[in-house]
Amino acid sequence: MTHETLDAGATLPAEAIDAIERAATAAHPHEELFSARAANIKQSAVRDVFDISMRPGLVSLAGGNPYLQSLPLEKLGQTAARIIAEEGMTALQYGGGQGTEELRQQICQIMAAEGITDAIPENVVITAGSQSAQDVATKVFCNPGDVVLVENPTYVGALNTFEAYQVQVEPIEMDDDGLVPELLEARIAALQSEGKNIKFLYTIPNFNNPSGITLAEERRQRIVNICREANIIVLEDNPYGLLRFDGHPIAPMRAANPDDVIYLGSFSKIFAPGLRIGWALVPAHLQRRFYLASEAVTLCPPPLNQMLVSAYLREYDWEGQIDTYRKLYAERCESLLSALDEYMPAGLTWTRPDGGFFVWVTLPEGVDTYPLLAKAIDAGVVFIPGAAFSPADGPSNKLRLAFSAVPPDTIAEGVRRLAPVLAEAIKATNEGAAQ
Repeated sequence: MTHETLDAGATLPAEAIDAIERAATAAHPHEELFSARAANIKQSAVRDVFDISMRPGLVSLAGGNPYLQSLPLEKLGQTAARIIAEEGMTALQYGGGQGTEELRQQICQIMAAEGITDAIPENVVITAGSQSAQDVATKVFCNPGDVVLVENPTYVGALNTFEAYQVQVEPIEMDDDGLVPELLEARIAALQSEGKNIKFLYTIPNFNNPSGITLAEERRQRIVNICREANIIVLEDNPYGLLRFDGHPIAPMRAANPDDVIYLGSFSKIFAPGLRIGWALVPAHLQRRFYLASEAVTLCPPPLNQMLVSAYLREYDWEGQIDTYRKLYAERCESLLSALDEYMPAGLTWTRPDGGFFVWVTLPEGVDTYPLLAKAIDAGVVFIPGAAFSPADGPSNKLRLAFSAVPPDTIAEGVRRLAPVLAEAIKATNEGAAQ
């Protein structure tokens, strides 16, 4: 038995779960065949909670899922059937490793809507979501022991990828306007003085996952300049950029910096995550190495999935669908913020995002949100503890709430259930500090 087969409601401490896992696997002779890298590959905390959140009756404010119910699913089914019936010999066959020409051209049009007007299909590599692109970038640029800079907090999937490649992940703090340039500059100088080899900065500038914070427009070029001067690539992950509530996306860092930024995009948030289609816009001088590394993993992105995405972009009102998403997510975000205002105890703060899927809640110092997860589940609500989103060890007084897939009234009910759990934790922490 391993921790993945334990009852989801179990509240065993982490060291007990680790001991069970070691006991279950250490006796097998294959254990000694694992690479050192394998020890760094971990089960995602978000995936653990996602599995729990499927329980009937729970309000899940955990998963950052798009609201697929607003898609024209019946028509899409007919489109998929037509592609297989009429173009099945192409759709079900191997395809090119870089992705179809049509989809890469369409992706350039999508990026133009965000402000990247000079992209060409030759520099676009189709990937299995932006997660795969993060993996390829780390494989191409990083040796064990190299440094990757990240925002604190940042996407847990990226952290898992970086740690699997045995890199040193260095967090840079944010404020309400995103990554702080002065802190970035100081950390780079300190690391270089230690002889560290810094390869890239990974950033989610728009509606950061998990914080919902957007990097201020006036900071973006300065951050690229800081990295350029230190010969550090910027890995700009932008799955949420088109989901700005006011419909006016901020220009990506890549827009004015074609040689210094690798831009990652995805259809997971603006269409369908199950298709696993994303892309990387790679500087021309880096494109071949990136493409070959991607092809070595996936051989080719799925032609059927690409052709379905292309048909969606060609035959459907995809921009109208994004506008629908913006309105829907703005309403749900407002419902979450209003519920937090109404139900949450004193002493908490939270972000107020302009788009995306997430709100980041900060509790008073000394409150660890990880042990509160089991209590929240007992109360009928699920969240993601903040520790999942930082490379630093130790407890976190933060948590992530997702509003994208939950109707407004259900959001309010989830917050109502969560509030007494947090109030009790704050009270216990205060009483402990007073003793």
